[in-house]
Amino acid sequence: MSESEGETSTARSAPAWLRPTIDYGPIVVFFLVYLKFGLIPATGALMAATAVVLALAFAVERRVAMMPLVTAGVVGVFGGLTLLLQDEIFIKMKPTIVQVIFAAVLLGGLAFGRPLLKYALGSALPLDDVGWRRLTLRWALFFIAMAALNELVWRTQSTDFWVNFKVFGILGITLVFGLAQTPLILRHRLPDEPEQG
Repeated sequence: MSESEGETSTARSAPAWLRPTIDYGPIVVFFLVYLKFGLIPATGALMAATAVVLALAFAVERRVAMMPLVTAGVVGVFGGLTLLLQDEIFIKMKPTIVQVIFAAVLLGGLAFGRPLLKYALGSALPLDDVGWRRLTLRWALFFIAMAALNELVWRTQSTDFWVNFKVFGILGITLVFGLAQTPLILRHRLPDEPEQG
């Protein structure tokens, strides 16, 4: 069994609740603590919840995917600066930094002829090479746009507005963008292989 086959079987055996818990658990904790106690305590809660979901992912799957790991690193650094300096600016910059990192990784992969989304999603989404390149480029540009939008929002709006944008706006925009990629995916989807036997 190859390493990729092993990862696929491990991911398949993971319980259905794990991925949403990893993806959304920390942001739910952040929002609830913010409503009760404000941004600085919510930042500490976000850091703790992020550590818990990473530990949970490792306990269940015996690995941690790259995107949650990168996000956790940025949360640790910028959340730590927020708590240490008692300055909200750092946690407000965190989404910008995460989005820029994702964009840079995807664009770097394209520059070297490796559409990295293919390696992350290839088993679940069989596309031809042109489709992977176009989808990867679109997501990279989307991450750049979202980084710029986060900068615009936190620099021009109230903290309450920014928190709602972070919790609900980013998620909603991302879902709409993801759905908007359906025509491209359908155009470049590889035909199903006939079943053998």
